[in-house]
Amino acid sequence: MSYFAGKYDVAVIGAGHAGIEAALASARLGCRTIVFTINMDAVGNCPCNPSIGGTAKGHLVREIDALGGEMGKTADECLLQMRMLNRGKGPAVHSLRAQIDRRKYSETMKHKLELQENLELHQAEITEIEELDDHWKVTTRMGAEYDVKAVIIATGTYLGGRIYIGEVSYESGPDGIFPATFLGNSLKKLGLSLRRFKTGTPARVLKSSIDFSDLEEQSGDEPVIPFSYETEEQLENKVVCHISWTNENTKKIILDNINRSPLYSGMIHGVGPRYCPSLEDKIVRFSDKERHQLFIEPCGENTEEMYLQGMSSSLPEEVQIQFYHSIKGLENAIVMRPAYAIEYDCVDPLQMDNTLEFIEHKGLYGAGQFNGSSGYEEAAAQGLVAGINAALKIKGEDPMILDRAGSYIGTLIDDLVTKGANDPYRIMTSRSEYRLILRQDNADERLTPIGRRIGLISDKRYEKYLKKQEFKAKELDRIKHTVISPSEEINNILVSRETSPIITGVKLVDLLKRPQLSYEVLKPIDKDRPELDANIFEQIEVEVKYEGYIKKQLAQVEQMRRMESKSLPIDLDYKTIAGLRLEAQEKLNKVHPSNLGQAARISGVSPADISVLVIWLSR
Repeated sequence: MSYFAGKYDVAVIGAGHAGIEAALASARLGCRTIVFTINMDAVGNCPCNPSIGGTAKGHLVREIDALGGEMGKTADECLLQMRMLNRGKGPAVHSLRAQIDRRKYSETMKHKLELQENLELHQAEITEIEELDDHWKVTTRMGAEYDVKAVIIATGTYLGGRIYIGEVSYESGPDGIFPATFLGNSLKKLGLSLRRFKTGTPARVLKSSIDFSDLEEQSGDEPVIPFSYETEEQLENKVVCHISWTNENTKKIILDNINRSPLYSGMIHGVGPRYCPSLEDKIVRFSDKERHQLFIEPCGENTEEMYLQGMSSSLPEEVQIQFYHSIKGLENAIVMRPAYAIEYDCVDPLQMDNTLEFIEHKGLYGAGQFNGSSGYEEAAAQGLVAGINAALKIKGEDPMILDRAGSYIGTLIDDLVTKGANDPYRIMTSRSEYRLILRQDNADERLTPIGRRIGLISDKRYEKYLKKQEFKAKELDRIKHTVISPSEEINNILVSRETSPIITGVKLVDLLKRPQLSYEVLKPIDKDRPELDANIFEQIEVEVKYEGYIKKQLAQVEQMRRMESKSLPIDLDYKTIAGLRLEAQEKLNKVHPSNLGQAARISGVSPADISVLVIWLSR
C-alpha cells in the first residue's frame, strides 16, 4: 500500500558528497528540502580514499567553499594531515590535499544536515520518480509518496551496484550497504540513457600488523593551510603517512592469477577510470615498469584501519593477501577489508545543460557519480551547482552558470555536458586552458561575489572578504611605490640567490618579479611590510611574477566570452541549417549547446561548422 507523505520543494536522492551539498544549498536558499539515503550511517561516507583534495581536486574544494559550500569546512574540522601538492611546480598546479578522519567526517556532515533549517533527512530507498504536469512524485520502497517541485539524483555508486572480488559477485553498494535496486528501471521509463561504469578500492589492513621501521615517512606541511576561508584556528597535523613499493614478486603473483581477475575474465562490463586504474591493470598496461608506489594512510584517529592508496584490486581475496604480503612493510599485514571493484549505473551527461538540469525533463537534475564523474570533490561541486540551480528555478530567479574561465567547477560541468563521459571523469589541471588564472589561492576572488549574490555567503564573511581585498589593493600599491636603495645587505641577498645586485634604487615590485626572489627572501630589507594574511602575499607574488602570462590568458578569456555571448536556441534542429556537415548536425542535435562557444567545444564540430553557425545567427 502506498500513502501520501507530504509536499516539498526539492527532493535529493542520495546523501553522499553530491547529495549533501545539493541539500544544504537548496535548504539555505529557502527551499523546503528532503534528502533520502539508503542507510543513515552512510551519510557523507568516504568508501574509498580517506582524503579530500589532491591535484585539481583541491581547487574544487576551495571553489566549493568560496561559493558557500560545506566540504572544505568539514575537511578542516576532521583534519589528520594537510599537504600542498606540486610545490616544486608552478602556482597553477599547487593543490591542497587533506588526510581526514573518515568516520568523523561522516558524523559531522550528518549532524550538519540534521541541524539545517528547511531540511529533513530520511532513511529510505527511492524506487520510482514520476514526472507529472507541474511537479514530480518520488516513491520510497515502503510506499511513501512525496510531491516535489524538483528532484536531484545523486545516487553515487549505489544505483544498480554490484561488487566483484575474484570469482565472487553480488549486488551491493559500497562498504556492504544495500544498493539502489529499482530506481534504474524508473529512470529508463523516463527515457534517460544509462550506462555502466566501474570503480574500485584497495584493502584496509591492521596498523599493528604493518612493519613501519624501514618505510619512508611522509609528513604534513607546516604551517597548515586550511581549505576553508572561514577556518580561523591554526590547524595541526596529527599523523604521518608512509610510502612503500611493489616489486617483481608482486608483479609475478598478479600475472600468475590475472585470469581470475573479473577485469580480464569478462565478468566486469562497466568502463573503469582511466586515471585511477587497479593494480592488476597497472601491471598489465605498464608491463615494463619494475615497481609501483603505494601510500599507507590512516583512516582515522580512533581506528587501526590503514588505507593502501594505489593498491585497488578486484582479484580473489587469497591472491590479494599474497601480493600484499610481497610488499615491504606488509609482509605480515592482516587484511581487515579486502579490495573490491564495484559496477554501477550512471547517466549520459549529454542529456543535461550547464545548470545540470535534464534538457527534456524540467525540474530533474543530476549530480556526482550519477553524471559519470569520479571522486568526492567532483561530486560535491556538481551537487552544489544542482542544489543552487534547483532552488533558483523554484524561486523564479536566473540560474547560476559557471563558465570555464571562472572556475574548475565550470570546466568540470562544461566538459560533462558538452563532451560527455566515456569513462569516469576526473578533474585535472590539464583540463583547463585557463589554469594560471584558476589557481587555488584566488578561488575567493573568483567566486565569493557569486556566492554572495546567490545568498550563500553571510554578511560577516563577505565583510571579511572585502577587507581582504582592500588590504591586498593597499599592499599592491605599496610595493609599486616602495623604492629599495642599493646597500650591502640587499646585494648580499641578491647575490646569494644568484641574481644581479642593484646599483640604483629599484622598486620593490620589480625585485619581486625576479624568479629567484620572493616575499620571504626580501623580508629582512622590507622594513615597512604590514602584517597581513599569508594568502594575500601569495596572491600578489603570483600576480606580479606571472603578470604577462596572466594578461595573455585574460585576453583569451575575453575572446571566449564573446563566443559564449552568442546564444543558440536550445530546441534548434541543426539538420535544418544548410552547410553544416552531417557529423556536426548529429553532434549538435545530441548536445544542444546553449551558445556558440559551447558548440565550438563539441568533438566533431569543426571551425568551418562554427563559421556556418555564425552566418546563420547573423541572418
